[in-house]
Amino acid sequence: MNFDPTTVNMILKGIGETLYMVFISSAVSYLIGIPLGVILVVTDKGGIHPVPALNTVLGILINLLRSVPFIILLIAVLPFTRLVVGTTLGAKAVVVPLVIAAAPYVARMVESSLKEVDAGVIEAAKSMGAGTMQIVWKVLLPESRPSLLVGAAISITTILGYSAMAGFVGGGGLGTIAINYGYYRYQTGMMMVTVAILVIIVQIIQEVGMRSSKASDKRIK
Repeated sequence: MNFDPTTVNMILKGIGETLYMVFISSAVSYLIGIPLGVILVVTDKGGIHPVPALNTVLGILINLLRSVPFIILLIAVLPFTRLVVGTTLGAKAVVVPLVIAAAPYVARMVESSLKEVDAGVIEAAKSMGAGTMQIVWKVLLPESRPSLLVGAAISITTILGYSAMAGFVGGGGLGTIAINYGYYRYQTGMMMVTVAILVIIVQIIQEVGMRSSKASDKRIK
């Protein structure tokens, strides 16, 4: 494989598009997923403010979206993607299905993290007269921060995997390079390079997530 300037520029552009897709969609997914996760925990039958009907309906909707394979979802929402961003090609277009796929996943990750908080801490806050929002902001979210950070690293790497699949429909990024050159043109070297770069990105994200989690964990200080 020849790393001429054109090839290097193409790979650098692919890295930039991949990082754009992953971090923009991750940010939007967390803006949606955190409130959904909080609602799932708060409205649970054993939660701070039980609302079983809302919890059940929301849980079903989240499970339905999570059960659809991303490649199918990517194609199914093409009309909606075109409506939102005006195109179905490129990194910008992939952000829409990535958010739709990732937000329910993030919601479940947040729910799992919040449910790890010691019930005794929550009861202590209740006994001091704390309201629902106070418990959420001052107890649930701060106490679950280490777990939330680990979950964020897992979620972002999952979204990275989704972004690579978008290459099959011209989504841009490293996935498109791997498919166009490694699959259609049988350039195994190019595919191996893109895979290696994706592995490095995953390792960096995972390491940052783990270090951030340890730094915020009061139990190991």
